[in-house]
Amino acid sequence: MAATAVKQTKLVVLDMAGTTVADGGLVELAFQEAARELGVEAGSERHAAMLADVRATMGESKITVFRRLFGDEGLAQRANIAFEAAYDRLVGEGHCAPIDGAEAAITRLREAGLTVVLTTGFSGTTQQRIIETLGWQKLVDLALCPADAGRGRPYPDLALAALLRTGAADSVAEMAVIGDTGYDMQCGVRAGAGIVAGVLTGAHDAPRLRADGATHVLASVADLPALVL
Repeated sequence: MAATAVKQTKLVVLDMAGTTVADGGLVELAFQEAARELGVEAGSERHAAMLADVRATMGESKITVFRRLFGDEGLAQRANIAFEAAYDRLVGEGHCAPIDGAEAAITRLREAGLTVVLTTGFSGTTQQRIIETLGWQKLVDLALCPADAGRGRPYPDLALAALLRTGAADSVAEMAVIGDTGYDMQCGVRAGAGIVAGVLTGAHDAPRLRADGATHVLASVADLPALVL
């Protein structure tokens, strides 16, 4: 019986913070401001437990995290608004830069005819703030946040929305999903992506990425063109 041919990659779905964007730990800083807004002070036992959860679930949709942490929709929405406002301000203060080699890698992929989509667990407003700060408005074909897709990671919605919105691939097997967290890997696996690659520039290590389904683990996104082209 002949081996099944590997599909050529036509669509690349890239995570932002930790994968293509270095934010210098802004998620934790913004979380501390959001927690303080709701009366959870740094140094308290509750704060330490919440911060541990935030670290363990990097890559998950932020509103989902806050719903779990506060157990109330109104509190979760307040925390999310405070988080987004803090993150937006910190981005504007220069705490955000491209991962080394990210821009060159994306440019090379697009020059080779691939479609590139940026995805995030942040709100659309914060995502656009990051893109504008980095001057990436024309770097990629599309940018998507959970509100654009239905559900955030680890659900497959963001990756599938990228395929449906762009029409860049005829099969999910022609899609590559790249990220720095286990939630990114789960998203790619559940979407049926032909390549699900983890990078070591962000939140999770190689064992965690492989445990959550990574088909490849790369030092950084700079190594991506060599994998997919």
